[in-house]
Amino acid sequence: MKTRNKILVGFIAFLLVAGTSANAHKATPKTEKDTTRVSKDDPKIPETSVVDEVIWVIGDEPILKSDVEVMRLQGEGEGFKWNGDPDCAIPEQLAVQKLYLHQAAIDSITVSESQIAQGIDDQINYLISGIGSREKLEEYYKKSLTQIRQDMHDDYKNRMLIQEMKKKIVENITVSPADVRNYFKDLPSDSIPFVPTEVEVEILMNHPRISQEEINRVKDELREYTNRVNKGETTFATIARLYSEDTNSARQGGELGYTGRGMLDPAFAAVAFNLTDPKKISKIVETEFGYHIIQLVDKRGDKVNVRHILRKPRVGSEAIEKTKLRLDSIANDIRSGKFTFEDATAYISDDKETKNNHGLMANTDRETGTRTSKFKMKDLPTDIARIVETLKVGEISAPFQMITDKGKTACAIVKLKSRIDGHKATITEDFQVMKNVVLIKEREKCLHDWVVNKIKHTYVWMNDRYKSCQFEYEGWIK
Repeated sequence: MKTRNKILVGFIAFLLVAGTSANAHKATPKTEKDTTRVSKDDPKIPETSVVDEVIWVIGDEPILKSDVEVMRLQGEGEGFKWNGDPDCAIPEQLAVQKLYLHQAAIDSITVSESQIAQGIDDQINYLISGIGSREKLEEYYKKSLTQIRQDMHDDYKNRMLIQEMKKKIVENITVSPADVRNYFKDLPSDSIPFVPTEVEVEILMNHPRISQEEINRVKDELREYTNRVNKGETTFATIARLYSEDTNSARQGGELGYTGRGMLDPAFAAVAFNLTDPKKISKIVETEFGYHIIQLVDKRGDKVNVRHILRKPRVGSEAIEKTKLRLDSIANDIRSGKFTFEDATAYISDDKETKNNHGLMANTDRETGTRTSKFKMKDLPTDIARIVETLKVGEISAPFQMITDKGKTACAIVKLKSRIDGHKATITEDFQVMKNVVLIKEREKCLHDWVVNKIKHTYVWMNDRYKSCQFEYEGWIK
């Protein structure tokens, strides 16, 4: 069963990148070398008396005063700070987004509907988690969830098109070791990046045994839910909101949204994709997350939308203590040299992700997207970070209880393989960190130069009141 990550960006970021308005005309921008058009004969109308107006035109694409106000209000709500005067920075940002979208159309860049649907689902989940429930979200927007999704479609599509366009523009940007050395050679000391403490951690994990009585109790609960729905006493969605232990989907009545087979637990997918009648409820399905019942909502191509109710068997305190004692004995045997921590993980650990890697935990670096064994302390799971903080390199912890990323209770021991304390980056020790800094700078410069060049060949008109602005990009006023 798929677990959804919360969206890491606020809604202001969504609006910033989208840069489009539901009110904007959908014509393709034209490309000209004309100078800015300003009619001196246009009558002056007090700004306060205007309900809405076109304040900029980029190619054939207008920017409305209401577009700017929406972005401003959203920014204030999120505590976002603009670079410079918001009255100037916001329309400029909207104009830049239109330039990217125009080029994306010229280059025939596309994004699939499935990608858009997935992104909108994630954004909806983020909004629901912030406001409290699906019903509150619908009440706030005075629209159904379906209407909210429809309204978000074009903006989210544009956001993805802009991301893909930017990737294409910078795809051939590279930096050499000489570039890195030259960049940092004369840089002041206080500008050298600080590398936070990084650790490598090995883990040996065991799951306490769950009694058959507890498993039977959970299954009986799920059977009762099925009977209540079949008798018409309540709906599947209502029970999911009240009792499902998948908190993300519970807020939406257990609904997962349109999802591909590969994004679901194999056992869950096998049942979900075989459902044909939305009025029927599946038999009980066991996955690594717990036990489920599933109801079909709809099928669309190679994706399925289902509701589910998840219940997790409780682990008894006696089973937890028994597992800790076993791990304590194993840790003592490792310390006495009977076998190594790495060998023990291959035979004893229940953690599928680490047991075939000598227990070594892996991390996906947020900045580069690369897979690494090094963790910044903030990136370690909280239960593990708390233990690692107390260990010396090579030391093995006492057994401790933790909750896995699947939401299950486990017991574990960890070994601190290495620790590199926080320090100023150096070429010899932190070349990749420093290379990334230079690469990001070069990509930013490439994108900036691209925008400036695009402005030169694009028709731009703006209301006179914006001509005294200090813009980030030169060339708007021709």
